[in-house]
Formats: sequence, C-alpha cells, structure tokens
Amino acid sequence: MKYDRILIRYGEMTLKGRNRKHFIRMLKKNIQYILYKFRNAKVEAAHDRMYIILNGEPYEQIMTKLRHVFGIQSFSPAVKTPKDIEEIRNAALFVVQKTYEPGNTFKISARRADKTFEYDTNELNHAVGAHILINVEGIRVNVKKPDINVVVEIRHDAAYISGEIIQGRGGFPARSSGKAMLMLSGGIDSPVAGYLAMKRGVDIEAVHFHSPPYTSERAKQKVLDIAAKLAPFTGRVKVHIVPFTNIQETIHKVIPEGYSMTATRRMMLRITDELREKHEALAIINGESLGQVASQTMESMLAINDVTNTPILRPLIAMDKNEIIQIARDIDTLDISNRPYEDCCTIFTPPAPKTRPKREKIIEYESKFDWKPLLSEAIDQTETVVVKSGGIEQETGEDHAHLF
Repeated sequence: MKYDRILIRYGEMTLKGRNRKHFIRMLKKNIQYILYKFRNAKVEAAHDRMYIILNGEPYEQIMTKLRHVFGIQSFSPAVKTPKDIEEIRNAALFVVQKTYEPGNTFKISARRADKTFEYDTNELNHAVGAHILINVEGIRVNVKKPDINVVVEIRHDAAYISGEIIQGRGGFPARSSGKAMLMLSGGIDSPVAGYLAMKRGVDIEAVHFHSPPYTSERAKQKVLDIAAKLAPFTGRVKVHIVPFTNIQETIHKVIPEGYSMTATRRMMLRITDELREKHEALAIINGESLGQVASQTMESMLAINDVTNTPILRPLIAMDKNEIIQIARDIDTLDISNRPYEDCCTIFTPPAPKTRPKREKIIEYESKFDWKPLLSEAIDQTETVVVKSGGIEQETGEDHAHLF
C-alpha cells in the first residue's frame, strides 16, 4: 500500500461565498503550475476540498512544493479505499506505520458524510482503533493530544484515510487580488511587506532604486537574491531596477539637508507610481512601520504621499521589529537582508533628518529645480529582470515618464 493522493484544505477561502469558485479555480491553476514537472499528477477541485491524484508521483516532493502555495490552509497525504471496513482498517494501519515512533499515541477521528455506511462514527472509531492497537506494538490511545490523528472520512464515493497534517501558508491564491508595485530595498522590512501582500493574493512587481557607484553590484545582486526567495510563492517576480544616482546627487545639492530624505522618498514614489501606471498595477506597497525611522512618522508619510493619489499599502504599519524579523527568518530573507551592502536609502542619509517635515516646505524646496528631465531619464533607463524559481531572465527597460 502507498499514498495515492494529497488532500488539500482551503481554509479562509471557504468564507468567500459566491466568489469561492473563482478562488478555487485560481488555486487549482497555481497548483498545476508548480507541479508541471510531475506530469502524471492530476488536480481535482471540489467545493470543500481539493485532491492531487499522484498516479505514482513522489508525494514527498510534491508536498515540499505545496508549502509555498498561498490559499492552502493545510494538506495531508491520503489513501482512497472502497467503503469496506477491512480496507479501511488496513489503510489506517498503513498511515500510522508511516509516522509512528516508539512512545507515540494516536486517536481515530471518523467522519461520516455518507450516513448509509454500516458503521456510525463511534463504531468506526472502535473498529479501526482496535486494529491499530493489535498490530502496532506499544502504541497507546490519547483522544485529547495524540501524536498521530488518523482521519477516516466516509464519503459517498469512497473512504479517505489520512494522518499527518501539514500546515500551509493560508491566505488567498496568488494573483487573485490584483497587481501592485512593491518598493523593494535591500533591508529586512520590504521583502516581508511583499510576502504579506502576496499572501493576500496580490501579484507584485518590485521596484528597486540603484545608485552606482555609491551602491555596488553586490547591493543589486542582494535585491535579486531577495526576489528569488519571494518568487516560489507566485512563480516569478519582476524587478524594475531604476538608476537613481543623478537624482540623489541633485537632491544632495539643491534640497536643504534636513529635507533631503523627504525629497528622496517623494522622487522614489513618483517614479514607482509612473511604473505602476505603465504596468497596469492598482497600488503601491512599501515596508513602512509606524515610527520605526525618521521617514515613517505620520508627518513624513503625509509629506511623502502628497505626490500621488494611488493607494499605498503598508502591511507592516503596526508591527514591531521582532515580529518583522521572525517573518523574514521564516521566508529565508533575513540573512540576505543582513549582508553589508548599502542601498541608496542609506548612503545619503543626513545626520539629522526632519522627523516632522512640513509639506509646504518640501514643495517650496522642490519647486526651485526642474526634476522632470531627471525623472524621465531614470524611467527611460530602468532595467527589468524577471526572477523565477528556476533562474533569472532579462527584459528591456523602455519605461517612459509622463510625470507632471
């Protein structure tokens, strides 16, 4: 006997009512995409669950892939049997033996959707449980906190037996909630913001600002490596790399020092918003957490946001640093973010940036210089890189600006 399918549970998607079918279709499509190498595996979707029929494909490798799929609450390797008590007993014994270690306890959780089945749930629990007690030496029953919970489901078509429950990522299927541009630096916060937005079904394209020679190629590679950690969750992440040197040098020359950070963020936001419009995205995402740094006070956000009416999503806004670091560790971006290669947000940071900048003052300071040619040039020279789970592809960057 062997596992012949993987049972997938939807979780939050079940709350979607009449839109549920849309989300199920998206989840099925995403699972089919990540399983393209497993040609014999077939995905079957139903109203309340989904199955991957293995047809001989290795379930361990497929389950590793499923850990990155948003929209899955949990999943389990399972066995389908006829609705025959002996077949069910043997399948349950197989499930226990696959995970049993000396000293483990177990319970049987019977569910009977087909009320015509000859055993009710209590009788089924006893019949299957007795078979396991007889055939697994030393195992004991624990109905409150078992090490192994064998789920026996009697449905109208067959019986389904599963044991191990692996937690999924939850959330909504990738690309089910529209597209947004992620302002991706090399720091800890913005990758986590991107991940949390992706978990809600947002399709992200990243925008990174690169200022050679002040920032090195290693700093650029650092961001691409971060994108490579995010790519498995959606299959690929586009990264738009914007040359920002001329703009930063000009800000340093013409904007008073205390307001240079505010001006820098405003220029970044203008460019990101133009790229958003060109690539038909609906919003902008950043990694701001309220009060964490000078540019993330309420006053700074007001002064910076003034350049656009586009919705700005801040998944981290009320999180503390330890919470953010924990998620970064979980998605494996923390060590990359800690590499000592500075991005353009840090190289020109003034010693005493304004934490409560006045919107009227930054508008006045910016009005003394014609920024449009520099912004248009930066977008013209933007390089686009597509980071996939399996590698990187280059695209031409012909993004033209019409900013004011």
